[in-house]
Amino acid sequence: MGASGLSPEAARELILAAVVPTPAEPVPLEECLGRVTADAVTSGLDLQPFDNSAMDGYALRAADTADPGPLRLIGESRAGLPARDAVGPGEAAWISTGAMIPAGADAVLAVEEAREQDGAVLPSRQVVPGEHIRRAGEDLKAGATLLARGQAIGAAQLAVLAATGNASVSCARCPTVAILGSGDELVSPGASLGPGQIYDSNSFALTAQAREAGAVLDYATALPDDPDAIREVLDGALGRDLLVVAGGISVGRHDHVKDALAKLGVRERFWRVAMRPGGPTWFGVQFPASGGRPTLVFGLPGNPVSAMVTFHLFVRPALRALVGLPPLSATTCATLAEPYLKKPGKAHYARCRLELTAAGWRAHLTHSNQGSHILTSMLGADALAAVPADRQELAAGELVEVELLRWSGAIGRLLA
Repeated sequence: MGASGLSPEAARELILAAVVPTPAEPVPLEECLGRVTADAVTSGLDLQPFDNSAMDGYALRAADTADPGPLRLIGESRAGLPARDAVGPGEAAWISTGAMIPAGADAVLAVEEAREQDGAVLPSRQVVPGEHIRRAGEDLKAGATLLARGQAIGAAQLAVLAATGNASVSCARCPTVAILGSGDELVSPGASLGPGQIYDSNSFALTAQAREAGAVLDYATALPDDPDAIREVLDGALGRDLLVVAGGISVGRHDHVKDALAKLGVRERFWRVAMRPGGPTWFGVQFPASGGRPTLVFGLPGNPVSAMVTFHLFVRPALRALVGLPPLSATTCATLAEPYLKKPGKAHYARCRLELTAAGWRAHLTHSNQGSHILTSMLGADALAAVPADRQELAAGELVEVELLRWSGAIGRLLA
């Protein structure tokens, strides 16, 4: 580790190595949206479960249409109410879309290709066996894997789970998170600001990011600038899957969080990452004396942009890994719309807006000032452009890797 800290990649590896996945729990199907499977889910039945019609029309024997003549109507097969009688030679049954194919029938003639007269149907053309019939098991067979372990459940997954009769699913328990702001200068929005005070934005941003990552906010408060009070609050916040402290982690006279965590048995894994924004990031693990689940503890910088960026790069991957999802966010490449200058030695993560052009993605900086105190640089940001530590100047038009943010609107704009 250099004087400026670990590389972001090495820091992320240390975090993910400390992750112990959350246990499984049964979740009712109606509550499964956004959850992650803890085990593979297999189908208990064929889909479709029976041969059924793809059209409104007439179930009949294809051979009876070779020399079209009237076919006697013997009844009806409706969705949920199959025909009682089998279709014999010279016979047909009215059938609805999705209804079970009657015994004896091997094809369906569309309603617009026939006419009825005196209790019979007159086909207008010859049909072939199997026409307009959806076969049992055509979609999947009983015993087939519906969802693999570690798969997020969305609308399509819910539809397949419901269609195969699953009333509940074994899912990874959602991680519990405690989020603590730090500093006597913080005031809740809506209150009056005193001299030197600022409104607390980190608590709102980090809480939103945690929930977007699938976590359950289990505890949230602010830390005062008092060592004994800090230790007491931290002691009450530990025991969750993950604890995030924003601010109070650096080397200032009133930064007491690291000392308090050490006294509470949290083992430091690293402090400082060679990056900007977010260099003074801290990570440690507490292993309970009872042998229970460890708590992953993150000390994030207090500057609002630094807090949001480090949450995305380090905390969010841990939350995803806890439930069995691939931890890293999607990345792609984009060309820079303007040059970017920096000092070598630290990786930079520039907030950018993505534009899709004929030549591919183009990255525009969201703000000319990429300082960690410029909170509005997060507005409209689709991605973080990763500028390597050893680079000093990137020219406009140069290709750079970008990591998509969870709240990215680039894809939405593309589809709009």
